[in-house]
Amino acid sequence: MTVRPDDPAPNPHATEAEVEAARENNKLAQVLYHDWEAETYDDKWSISYDERCIDYARGRFDLAAGPVQLPYGRALELGCGTGFFLLNLMQGGIAKSGSVTDLSPGMVKVALRNAENLGLDVDGRVADAETIPYEDDTFDLVVGHAVLHHIPDVELALKECLRVLKPGGRFVFAGEPTTAGNFYARWLGRITWKITTTITKLPPLAGWRRPQSELDESSRAAALEAVVDLHTFEPDELEAIARRAGAVDAIAHTEEFAAALWGWPVRTFEAAVPDEKLSLRYRLFQYKAWLKLSALDEKVLHRIVPRRFFYNAMITGVKPGAPAQ
Repeated sequence: MTVRPDDPAPNPHATEAEVEAARENNKLAQVLYHDWEAETYDDKWSISYDERCIDYARGRFDLAAGPVQLPYGRALELGCGTGFFLLNLMQGGIAKSGSVTDLSPGMVKVALRNAENLGLDVDGRVADAETIPYEDDTFDLVVGHAVLHHIPDVELALKECLRVLKPGGRFVFAGEPTTAGNFYARWLGRITWKITTTITKLPPLAGWRRPQSELDESSRAAALEAVVDLHTFEPDELEAIARRAGAVDAIAHTEEFAAALWGWPVRTFEAAVPDEKLSLRYRLFQYKAWLKLSALDEKVLHRIVPRRFFYNAMITGVKPGAPAQ
């Protein structure tokens, strides 16, 4: 596992002054917010590197890319976070080796640590998605999860992806918020946070309340989140952006409607209460509920609800040219 020694160090505890400065500097906000989240991100989003998340990541890839010849040789994850997407795809047989990049030093650090713990062949760089620090025609596959909505110039980032892809190489980005989905998810989150943090002030429920310092820190993180989330997408728009960037076979898909209406209040509630209150039985119940609602979305609601109303969007495209023999 390698990272360049001259890459910046993580800054996991931003001050109020730094947060205020970040309101006027989006890329500083991206770094501060994601450094802040890096060490707790996997727990916050129930990310793992076992069968559950391997199946989830592989499912997203297969839905976006369709039937393709596997495995790819070398893959890049753009805006890697903790490595969730690439590391689980590698375990799922999608790629043999990989590289991770993120604007946040903290996220690159955690992604490389996760890769090392899993015994995966991965290197990493602290890097801007709009200027990817790799040579032309380096990768067979570029992937990302919940990253495009953080990038100021999405079309430029996709052009960079196509530049570093080999001819015939593919990119797959999943987990991007649709415009309608982002609207109802944010409102559900705000309402749930308000209700939970209010009722846990009552003496009988005091044990369900996180320490005020943690709630305050979460509120500051939420303030930065509003700064770092730059875009929402219409599926048609995503396809048009990919085509303008130079991709062929650009196709967008969407998922999670009932699952999102259930999942966002659940995630917000879990962020507002102490972890020890959430039993294994509770977590298994929530996971099984999400699976059932996702199946409802896929088998029924996709046939009657327009794709733009689903929460998650994904986009795939291919670099023109025949693959090298």
